[in-house]
Amino acid sequence: MGKVTIQIKLQNWGDVELLATGKRKRAPRAVATEALVDTGAVKVYLQASVIRQLGLRAIGEVQSRTMSNRTEKRRLFSPVDLEIQGRSGQFSVIEIPDELPNLIGLIPLEDLDLVVDCQGRKLIPNPEHKGGVMYDEF
Repeated sequence: MGKVTIQIKLQNWGDVELLATGKRKRAPRAVATEALVDTGAVKVYLQASVIRQLGLRAIGEVQSRTMSNRTEKRRLFSPVDLEIQGRSGQFSVIEIPDELPNLIGLIPLEDLDLVVDCQGRKLIPNPEHKGGVMYDEF
């Protein structure tokens, strides 16, 4: 497939909720950064330093299998508002070391109705849904 790197914008979803209810006056904590699109991954995986900047809360642990078939426990964090190419959704976050790139897996791509253009090595809106994001309900 080749490497596909994208720009993402992240906001602390808890801050977004508090702002909406009037319990927060400041803008939500936010980070703009790069991420690698990985269709073999499932969720949103963020570097520990990005998680700290966003002020996310640890809410549990998950089992994760690496490419070398090694199983590891990783910390699960409170949700972010993830924006890619003007499309956004709320997703919980799995922590990865700063030595690894931030990763966007298949579930956020499906939810945002984005697909990988393998020949162009880029992320594009789903060409089957010309009117914007489309959710299949069956």
